[in-house]
Amino acid sequence: MFKTILILVTLLFITGTLAQSSLPAVDVTAADIKAFIDALPKDRISDRPIRVVEVGGYKNGVYGVFRPQSLSGNAIRHQTTVSEIYFMLEGSGTLVTGGTITEERSSGMSPNTKSPNFAGSGITGGVSRKIAAGDVIVIPGNVPHWWSNLDSDIRYLIFRPDPDDRQTAR
Repeated sequence: MFKTILILVTLLFITGTLAQSSLPAVDVTAADIKAFIDALPKDRISDRPIRVVEVGGYKNGVYGVFRPQSLSGNAIRHQTTVSEIYFMLEGSGTLVTGGTITEERSSGMSPNTKSPNFAGSGITGGVSRKIAAGDVIVIPGNVPHWWSNLDSDIRYLIFRPDPDDRQTAR
């Protein structure tokens, strides 16, 4: 039985890989996105790749994010040229961008772009705005950003165009 399942999974992977390489575009359906985000852990901030693809000399990533209301998180700055484009699916909150991170410190390397991250308790001098489902926000690389308040759990997509080829294709 295990051997049969292993063979089926292998065939599905090979078929998917061949289909992906022959397509003129890559699609991620609404059902795929919903299932992906529904499967993310609900007890922590999750930011995971749905797809990262080669697009003519660089990569572009589509990430699913779940952020529980109880964990708005720290202010963060990614030291990279990779921009983040948020598309809000569900929920609302206050997003602050720009300015200076309060008590900025190194928070390790980004698992997504393999670049240094910096974090702090908040942002001073930034622009604060209310964000809700349907909104799009473009955050250039190296710009501090922070969810200062969440009105509910939020779900969103992040598109990460990657001119430096830092993301791993998936």
